Amino acid sequence: MILRDLIGDVLRTLWAHKLRTFLTMFGIAWGIVSIVLMVGAGEGLRVGQAKVAETLGKDVMIVFHGRTSLQVGGARAGRAVHWEDPDVAAVQADSPDCEYAIPELEQEDVQIHSNYNNAAFLVTGSLPPFGIIRSLDVGQGRFYNWDDQRESRRVAFLGSDASKQLFPGRNPVGENLYLNDFPYVVIGVMAPKKQDSSYDGWDANKIFVPFAAMRRDFPDKPPGTPTTFDQLLVTPKSVEQHELCKREVRTALGRMHNFDPGDKEACPIWDTVQEAKAFRQMTDGMKYFLGAVGIVTLLLGGLGVMNVMMVAVRERTREIGVRKALGAPAHTILKQFFFEALLIAFLSGGVGLGVAYGICFLVNLLPMPDFFAGLLPTWSSGALACGLLGSIAVLSALYPARKAASVDPIEALRFEAGG
Repeated sequence: MILRDLIGDVLRTLWAHKLRTFLTMFGIAWGIVSIVLMVGAGEGLRVGQAKVAETLGKDVMIVFHGRTSLQVGGARAGRAVHWEDPDVAAVQADSPDCEYAIPELEQEDVQIHSNYNNAAFLVTGSLPPFGIIRSLDVGQGRFYNWDDQRESRRVAFLGSDASKQLFPGRNPVGENLYLNDFPYVVIGVMAPKKQDSSYDGWDANKIFVPFAAMRRDFPDKPPGTPTTFDQLLVTPKSVEQHELCKREVRTALGRMHNFDPGDKEACPIWDTVQEAKAFRQMTDGMKYFLGAVGIVTLLLGGLGVMNVMMVAVRERTREIGVRKALGAPAHTILKQFFFEALLIAFLSGGVGLGVAYGICFLVNLLPMPDFFAGLLPTWSSGALACGLLGSIAVLSALYPARKAASVDPIEALRFEAGG
């Protein structure tokens, strides 16, 4: 039998058993749709949460000052610790696994007004890498640079909501802004961003100025001194180096302020890298759970496919007997059943993937919550589902077909379906 005749015979046979073929294809397609949607939902949750977490900053550690809880070198416990300007250079010099270590100084009682409106916002000063570390994307103008820092320029970068309130309906870039009556020139506006965590308020409601200008015009207040600042922002050179970086920072600050580097109360650190790892483990576990549920669904669907295919072969035992009586060899009969199962698996796999990706596309057109990126299907889950159910369909057809093809033609012709 040539290939063209074989394919024609297969198509005629499938058409003659339309209901059975449909049930088999439906079982395969439903299993594929189930696992693709389940894994896509888990992946969408993981990606959405990761994007929202990065709005605070990518791989950033916020180093706060606190009080000592351990005695060191005769110094009593409970002593207040404040970070000072020399600490920045010391941490940068003694922390080879850290990429950035920059100070941040904040004031929340600065009187703010423009020529158009008044406002009450947090004013924060730092160094130029602050924009990169804290994911402050520029919507208009620019962020302050090292020239602004060196020359202590009175320039300001506005959060998106601060810009709307201070300059309603206007382009603020180039306009004057008054901070405690000090004139600052607006050089840029932050692009809008969705933020779900912070240590000092939403970035959209802040005004960012160079650290040198902040230190001169708005120094730290008691119990701080003119050389202290609020927190240190640190990033590791890589995620793998973040534990080393954190240990080096605590060691350097402990030496500068005479406290035990293991005293976490003296130097509390908000470690977003560690949080991201913990969240990634949680979402991976959720994705594996959803994948396991999908695989169970696949196996149940596979049992249904197997039953349909085995009944189909059983009911065609007389047909096999006729073919053998007419001289058809066993391998020809097996080849036809193989092509039938393969065609069913291929068509139903394509339909299942098409339906699954179509559902994902339509769902992703709807507005999504910030923490959910939509249904994000992966080709690996689709390929796994197609391969597993396709293999079940082929094997469940070949095994009874081989058994029937080995039966004596006379016995096969005597077989009664359902008997």
